[in-house]
Formats: sequence, structure tokens, C-alpha cells
Amino acid sequence: MRMKVKRISLAACLFLFLFVVIGNALHLNPAGAFLAAVTGTPLLIYVFNQRTAEMSAIRRHTQISEVPVRDDGIEGDRGDRSVGWENESVSRQ
Repeated sequence: MRMKVKRISLAACLFLFLFVVIGNALHLNPAGAFLAAVTGTPLLIYVFNQRTAEMSAIRRHTQISEVPVRDDGIEGDRGDRSVGWENESVSRQ
């Protein structure tokens, strides 16, 4: 419930910000500023959501690719770590 109220209030603040900034910067009449704010608010929310989703996907991909893989093809975070690396340390001596 709090998250929904937070999102709605942030969207309302963005609408008012766009209404004032676009209306004053472009010297629009009140109806034009309202129309610009009404169309700009969902557009900015969509762009912001797409960018954050893209960044989280990139972050998730880099976290997956950083998992070390042992010489026997098993991921490094599973099981006993010393078993997979034992052969490598013995063969170097």
C-alpha cells in the first residue's frame, strides 16, 4: 500500500514540475502547459523504468559471468572448493 501511494505521489510531483517548467519555459497558455505535462509525465516514467530495468539486467549479467568455473566444469560456489583445485596445485609441483 505504501509503495502505491509513493508511486502516485511521485507521479503527481513530476506532473506539477513539468506543468510549471514547460509552461514557463515555452511561454504556453495554461491549457497547453497542462497538455504538455499530461503527455510528458507517462513518457518520462516509461523512459526511467526502461533505463533502470536495462541497468539491472546488465548488473545481473555481470554478476552471473563473474562466478568462477573450476577445471572440471563445475561452478566454483558449489560443494567443497578444495576438491576441484587439488589436482591443479599438485600438477604444478
